[in-house]
Amino acid sequence: MTEPPFDAFRYAHEHRKEVVWMSQNTNHLVPPEIASAAIEEALRERRYEGYPFAPGLPELRDLVTADFGFSSDEAVQITSGGTEALYMLARALLSSGDEVIASDPSYLIIHKFVELSGSRTRNLEIYQPPFRLTSDAVRAAIGPKTRMILLIDPLNPLGSGYPESEVRAIAELAQDHKLWILNDVTYRDFAEHHTLARTFAPSETITVWSVSKNCGLAGLRLGGLAGPKELVQRIARYNTNDLGVNILAQVAAAATLRTKSRWLGSVLAQTRANQQRIRDVVATVPGTSLPVYPSQANMFVIDLAKAGVAPEELQKELLLKHGVFLRSGSYLSPKFGGQFIRASFSNPPKDIEAFAKAFPAAVATVRPRASAVARAS
Repeated sequence: MTEPPFDAFRYAHEHRKEVVWMSQNTNHLVPPEIASAAIEEALRERRYEGYPFAPGLPELRDLVTADFGFSSDEAVQITSGGTEALYMLARALLSSGDEVIASDPSYLIIHKFVELSGSRTRNLEIYQPPFRLTSDAVRAAIGPKTRMILLIDPLNPLGSGYPESEVRAIAELAQDHKLWILNDVTYRDFAEHHTLARTFAPSETITVWSVSKNCGLAGLRLGGLAGPKELVQRIARYNTNDLGVNILAQVAAAATLRTKSRWLGSVLAQTRANQQRIRDVVATVPGTSLPVYPSQANMFVIDLAKAGVAPEELQKELLLKHGVFLRSGSYLSPKFGGQFIRASFSNPPKDIEAFAKAFPAAVATVRPRASAVARAS
């Protein structure tokens, strides 16, 4: 009987109390009492017994509007995580045969939603400097079937960010060619400097946001999209949550956004110290390197190409032998996934020290094994 393939996520969830979670860019630094107090109050009031106000808590909508600086001409749609927003807009705005300019590496779930709409992504290879799309590359890729530009900023998984001049240039291309911009800004709060595409192309841009990463609420599944009112209404036809998004998620999101100015600074300081510590560790392991540093997000990739180590093998070794969970690159890149592993670092210092101990040991274990397999073949 053939043994089923190893399921890293099942193992990690089953051992979640012992696992250092650096695999999904989750944020473990926001003071937990902020969300828990809001949820506990909602539980005491038994708000879960009724349907929430379908458009979303007015305070939550106001907080999101203020946080992004959205205008009165723009509408905010609350969804079950940013992922639902991405699905909705792909179904609403794309048709069979359309093309979306995207990248490789990228957040491939968006690519899947594009394909479900009968469209395809045109993936521009960015696993080389400047490790992001450029306006020149986007201009060259625009064709008669192009309908949208996928602008993830900061970029998952590389951690690279876009300077204002490049955002402007890409926005102007969208205007000139009558294209949509899908501006996924999930990691915006981790960036040193960030420019929304809507600043330069307000009529063409759909901004997708989430509280999973900045507010540390990934398990509550809340996010949304924003854009011109008529455009959001068009997208909202594909909303399956017509009775509203989980009320506990909404009250927790409102509480964290309301208090963000109090805790964000310390989260960013620790996150930046963590990535510096990881860089120092990686520098001691021959054949490994950081293509992008410093990251403008809460993650980056560790290149393994010169180490001769397969990301999947290293992921398994780190998880099973050391209790440290990183994500192999195959999830994020069809072409380059075999060259890197992704590490997120919005974690307490003890987690980063667990990585610092585990990473050199795991590479040292996997490297001879990989060399033996290569010799045998």
